Amino acid sequence: MKLVFATNNNNKVKEIKGLLPKDIEILTLTDIHCTEEIEETEDTIEGNAKLKADYITKNYGYDCFADDTGLEVDILNGAPGVYSARYAGENVTYEDNVQKMLYEMNRKIDRKAQFRTVIALNLEGKQYLFEGICKGNILKQKKGNLGFGYDPIFQPDGFDKSFAEMNLKEKGDISHRGLAVKKLVKFLKHK
Repeated sequence: MKLVFATNNNNKVKEIKGLLPKDIEILTLTDIHCTEEIEETEDTIEGNAKLKADYITKNYGYDCFADDTGLEVDILNGAPGVYSARYAGENVTYEDNVQKMLYEMNRKIDRKAQFRTVIALNLEGKQYLFEGICKGNILKQKKGNLGFGYDPIFQPDGFDKSFAEMNLKEKGDISHRGLAVKKLVKFLKHK
């Protein structure tokens, strides 16, 4: 089976490819000659995942899936959530977002947070949604240099290391994206 993964984020492509069985081949946007940047204009994680999947199906005719992920921090009323990639502003780096989060969480006692991923799958004219949640805490300082995004400051519950200290397999077994992909794969195997 071939599916387009509607993202320009090479880190996500690498993670997803490591989570899928060999019989599911991933095509990237580059593979289908999609050079447009698909704007995330929805105000929910689900909405952005659907928007990206629908864009590819409508404009390119492929069965595909797209994800959107947000870091939801309890004491910040769920922020940055859908705005996680733009938390420190437009056209910022992962480091800018991490530094803003560390600043916002300075001296906060409640550090509970969760990563939430929603995958929208467009397959044979129907859409299906899969969600993965990983609960944890925001660290007081960065730990590790693997992964991307907020990984150096997110420590999942039950572990003594951050996502940025885990290899792809370790992270994939417990992460929000890994859990959503497992649901996607289970669905595709029974389709």
